[in-house]
Amino acid sequence: MKDKHVYAILWTSTILTATILIFILGFVVLKGSAALSIEFLTDIPREGGEAGGIFPAILGTIYLVVVALVVAVPLGVGGALYLVEFQKENIVTKIIRFGADTLNAVPSIIFGLFGFVFLVYYLKLGVCILSGGVTLAFMILPTLLRTSEEALRAVPGWDKEGSYALGATKLQTIKNIVLPQSLSGIITGIVLSIGRAAGETAPIIFTAAILNPVLPKSVFDPTMSLPSHLYTLVSESTPEKLVNAYGTALVLIILVLITTYSAMLLRKYFTRHVRR
Repeated sequence: MKDKHVYAILWTSTILTATILIFILGFVVLKGSAALSIEFLTDIPREGGEAGGIFPAILGTIYLVVVALVVAVPLGVGGALYLVEFQKENIVTKIIRFGADTLNAVPSIIFGLFGFVFLVYYLKLGVCILSGGVTLAFMILPTLLRTSEEALRAVPGWDKEGSYALGATKLQTIKNIVLPQSLSGIITGIVLSIGRAAGETAPIIFTAAILNPVLPKSVFDPTMSLPSHLYTLVSESTPEKLVNAYGTALVLIILVLITTYSAMLLRKYFTRHVRR
């Protein structure tokens, strides 16, 4: 009887979670599909965003996420390699893990404040894509570090020992054995990081976002982003004029889903390649 009760509770939790997810996605799709069109995706905002399109916001979001990944992925994977392959368990590794877990729990607005004070004001980078991207990189770095570390630890020890027995160096073993076998888990961490970076609003408002619908020419220019544009629309529009806000939310969800699915396909490809 106890097993049946536990089974029923688990099924109920699963169905409830799926129902909530479907309800939220269905609501956004229902409300946002009316705004979707070629013009909406390729035009610039007009009348405070209540008319026109969201092309500058789409482009700005892509730029910010790319900058964040370029900064965070090497640091996160490199830090995980240091913890797993080059450093024995001691007080240093405990401090690094504790710091990463603590940073993972810090509210995003704190990262935005840090990015504004350190990057925008102290380093004089100004409000630009680089400031926003680096701030997002700091925010997703703990996730990348911890997921990459777990993926690297999942590599069987006998595979590495076999590589050493054949005369391979540590770097050769990492390159040919450790990284290929852990790539699936590392990509999973990158996918999670992309979703979080693309959907953040607070750090971008402080460091990168502007309301003017201009296309950035370099990473030193400010930009619009989908989350900040959505925040502006919801804050300043009346409920009757939120069609573009729902459309913006739907486009953001679609971008995250496309990125996630693409990463899943990439992960499957690399997994098959390693097994062969």
